Amino acid sequence: MIQFLHGVYLYALALIPVFVGLFVWVTLIHKRNIKRFGDVELVSQLMPDVSTSKPVWKFILLMLVYTFAVIGLAGPRFGVKMEEQKRNGCEIIIALDVSNSMMAEDIAPNRLERAKQALSKLIDRLGDNKIGLIVFAGEAYTQLPITTDYVSAKMFLSTISPDIVPVQGTAIGTAIHLAVNSFSPTSEAGKAIVVITDGENHEDNPMQAAQQAAAKGINIHAIGVGSTQGTPIPVKTSSGQRDFIKDRSGSVVMSKLDEKTLQEVALAGKGIYVRATAPNMGLNDVFDEISKLETSEYDAKIYTDFAEMFQYPFGMALVLLLIELLISDKKNKFRLFIK
Repeated sequence: MIQFLHGVYLYALALIPVFVGLFVWVTLIHKRNIKRFGDVELVSQLMPDVSTSKPVWKFILLMLVYTFAVIGLAGPRFGVKMEEQKRNGCEIIIALDVSNSMMAEDIAPNRLERAKQALSKLIDRLGDNKIGLIVFAGEAYTQLPITTDYVSAKMFLSTISPDIVPVQGTAIGTAIHLAVNSFSPTSEAGKAIVVITDGENHEDNPMQAAQQAAAKGINIHAIGVGSTQGTPIPVKTSSGQRDFIKDRSGSVVMSKLDEKTLQEVALAGKGIYVRATAPNMGLNDVFDEISKLETSEYDAKIYTDFAEMFQYPFGMALVLLLIELLISDKKNKFRLFIK
């Protein structure tokens, strides 16, 4: 499995089409200038040592040098060995609300994006704990089964948006039921569910679902996102303009945090309720509670040895650069290099 320590550098490869376009443009201008000077064949006879193909080959080599240099800067490394390790940890499932109301901007940039940012930081602190990810709106869906693969957890987290759930609403109870059934059935480790939502327009009985989870030894923690005063929910019209969601009468819908429901869910689930505040969205308090859970030993298959590979693309870039320098702009009568 290849990973990049600094993958952001790979975006620099997008400049290659720009370089190609500039090269073609300069070449066309050069040819046009020659035509203005005189007959092309006659001008070529006056400059017998000038090669027409070498500049193209030199440019191709320079583009390859650029490509390998960018890959080298990105820091490629290869997981060469996977082995089982004994770890001790608990199991945590995040149930994240992705309903349209989570796009409200009373927490910048919006409720959902701020929750995702905080969750990404939480994943970095998990240690040996397992994590799973569920998204819900009118229905609940498993986004990531319980795992210790934090890289995949962050990747799946980054792709979450309201568009991935076809049915709108806030089915907190359904999300809790799905989370309960998603834990490792044979694990004796402590288990916790963290529900992140504005709690608005819940369509089932989340308190009953929380009670049933608590009866199985699973704690339910709730994090309330948003303001109790209410804020409009932005939406883009078919023409791409910014507007706000309206009800049937044409009035702008104001999304409010339903703290009462979430407090009752946390109480029924023997967990805590925290109102999201910047910058950690209340996850620090929840993590402190989770750290009190009983841990259990389990086998984790992980890559334990990564071979750094940055030297190979850098070496290839250097070799290609030397070849480019050895190719002269003029024709070589001995044909040692490109003529």
